[in-house]
Amino acid sequence: MSGFEIFAIALVLLGIFTVFAGVKTVPQGYDWTIERFGKYTRTLSPGLNLIIPIFDRIGHKVNVMEQAVDVPQQEVITKDNATVTVDGLAFYQVFDAAKASYEVAHLDQAIIKLTMTNIRSVMGAMDLDQMLSHRDEINERLLRVVDAAVSPWGVKVNRIEIKDIVPPANLVASMSKQMQAEREKRAEILTAEGQRQAAILRAEGEKQAQILEAEGRREAAFRDAEGRERLAQAEAKATEMVSESIAKGDVAALNYFIADKYIKAFGQLAESPNQKVLMLPIETTGVLGSLAGIGEIARATFGESAASATAAARRGGSVPSSGATPSPPPLQR
Repeated sequence: MSGFEIFAIALVLLGIFTVFAGVKTVPQGYDWTIERFGKYTRTLSPGLNLIIPIFDRIGHKVNVMEQAVDVPQQEVITKDNATVTVDGLAFYQVFDAAKASYEVAHLDQAIIKLTMTNIRSVMGAMDLDQMLSHRDEINERLLRVVDAAVSPWGVKVNRIEIKDIVPPANLVASMSKQMQAEREKRAEILTAEGQRQAAILRAEGEKQAQILEAEGRREAAFRDAEGRERLAQAEAKATEMVSESIAKGDVAALNYFIADKYIKAFGQLAESPNQKVLMLPIETTGVLGSLAGIGEIARATFGESAASATAAARRGGSVPSSGATPSPPPLQR
């Protein structure tokens, strides 16, 4: 083989190598920067791209997908001088590969350090209670500050999340005691409120019961007065009728009236709660005589049927005539 043929073969191989060296395939989710003699010239997007071999070379292969970086734990002193341990998580995405490659070195470390610094600034200006209860506010403030700071680097910070806020052990114990005392306080307040409500309801019930009892006593008094009024009217009517009978010369009505009162008086003596044994040496004929007066009135009023009943009573008990109406004997105990 002559020297010319060797040169031709070498030239062909060089051409093939140059073609292959000039064809670049960029995968999806990445951007490649191209440098010519060490200077940035352009950015290759995903797909098939051509470069000039020997003169151009790949500078940086930049991941343009959203990425997450852990923010390591650090101690933060709050506004009320409480020391807490805080860590977090940051999500960012590169939208300009050239700036992310040539405006900042070690992009991940830069974002982490910037986030840690702003965590101390934002959370150090808050009280412990506010820090523990306003995580959304902390995340929002951190995102706003860090995103504005990394914008010249061609990076967009999408989210920053605080993962853990760990107070010291003694502070946790104090907070636990405080929470327990607060719960006991609320329980006592609720118990007192329930007792007050129960007392009010009981008072309302007693008041209503007293009102109803007073209404009942008033109604009973009214009924009692009405009954006494009717009894008095009946007594007055009976007295009037006896008076008219006496005026007409009818002594039997007077005997009936006296006998009725006489018998009722004995009934009241017998029903007395303080009387265990009652001995009354009375004349039976006097009472029977009063009963005879009642028979005369019944005969005059109801006719022969009542007269026959009185006659039967006389046969059974030897009742004296109506003319013998002795006065009631004195009461002896």
